[in-house]
Amino acid sequence: MTDNKFLFEEAPVSRAVATMAIPTIISMLVVVIYNMADTFFIGQTNDAMQVAAVSLATPVFMVFMALGNLFGIGGSSAISRALGEKRFDRARTLASFCCYGSLGLGIIMAAGFLLGMDGILKMIGASENTYGYAKEYLTYISFGGPFIMFGTAFGNILRGEGAARESMIGNLIGTVVNIVLDPIMILAFGWGVMGAAVATVIGNVAASLFYLLYFLRKKSSLSIRIQDFRMGEGVAASVMAIGIPASLNNILMSCANIVLNNVLAQYGDTPVAAMGVAMKANMLVVLLQIGLCAGIQPLIGYNYGARNSKRLKKVFWFTGLCAVVMGTSLTVLMVIAREAVIRAFINDAQVIQYGIQMVIALQIAGPVLGILFLCINTIQGMGKALPSLVLTICRQGLVFIPMVFLLNRLFGLDGVVYAQAVADFISILMAAAICLIIIRRLERQDREGVQV
Repeated sequence: MTDNKFLFEEAPVSRAVATMAIPTIISMLVVVIYNMADTFFIGQTNDAMQVAAVSLATPVFMVFMALGNLFGIGGSSAISRALGEKRFDRARTLASFCCYGSLGLGIIMAAGFLLGMDGILKMIGASENTYGYAKEYLTYISFGGPFIMFGTAFGNILRGEGAARESMIGNLIGTVVNIVLDPIMILAFGWGVMGAAVATVIGNVAASLFYLLYFLRKKSSLSIRIQDFRMGEGVAASVMAIGIPASLNNILMSCANIVLNNVLAQYGDTPVAAMGVAMKANMLVVLLQIGLCAGIQPLIGYNYGARNSKRLKKVFWFTGLCAVVMGTSLTVLMVIAREAVIRAFINDAQVIQYGIQMVIALQIAGPVLGILFLCINTIQGMGKALPSLVLTICRQGLVFIPMVFLLNRLFGLDGVVYAQAVADFISILMAAAICLIIIRRLERQDREGVQV
């Protein structure tokens, strides 16, 4: 932690943001490649039903990642604030709680998914053509659930103490393993969706082993010792206060995707496959902006805990400028390359036709979408649970899901395709308003000499 003190407290804001955000952006780029790899290699089978099945099953896979973020984002926020307050013992206790909490809940969720598989498949809208493929994919993903949750959690926990580079390396290891295994298991072995699932699980096991080794080699100021595990003294509460809204965001994304796929399925399996490909392509625009904004959350949390509101605001405004520049550049790139990107995944004329329209629709809010993620991560870094919860349930819950049904009724398939863009703009406006109110409150407290 002493190595990161200068970074958190004294380094130029541009350097601090770059040091924390670039590894996180690279990690997210790796996630983009990782997600695209599965769809790309499954697409090489030229079986649109397998592509559709993975698209249907992805929201369920995201539940494991969401619950990993319950401990990862919640723990990272609590740890960075504890370090800013110089409460190092509490930071170690928080890390240990997140370790065993993520593993324990992962085992419970894996068992629940395996026992309730048939009901889950009906819920996500699997058709007669996709049922078998989706079941095969989710069965293997469920066995890997504890590793998915632990790896997701500790990628964030390491960033909480400023170890963004190590977090990136763990993510890289998991993704490289997955990408190397994908063509072998999907195509060479002829395992199809089962191969994609097995490669994903092995990749997550590799990342988890790296994080475990990092702690065992005592390179961290945090702890995963069972002796440091506690739930009382506000430990669990401080993690859950931010972790629940953060994980709820991912869970609502999964629910929203399930709703979207069910509505799209009314128009056939081809639009489901096309939207799955379009959303994979759109990850480049979305996840890199998430990476930028998630990377600075420990800076926000540390300076909030250290009562340094002036530096906190500098980090916020500088990151906002970077987010708009990045979002605009990525959106232009995706619009120009839209057809080539879709064709890279699958050579099916109908899927390509739908996919091009869907990619364009998803890019409409791209230039300013980073503002939403910046506001959410700033609020989470400050530990403000209620505003974080409000923004979480709005974008993918209270706004997006009703928009899917409303626009479907009004405009049919075209309305469904543009529902995400409408929801994004509404959520951006709400997030900016809430975050500006909090920032102005900090400014007023500065003028009045009140500590944050």
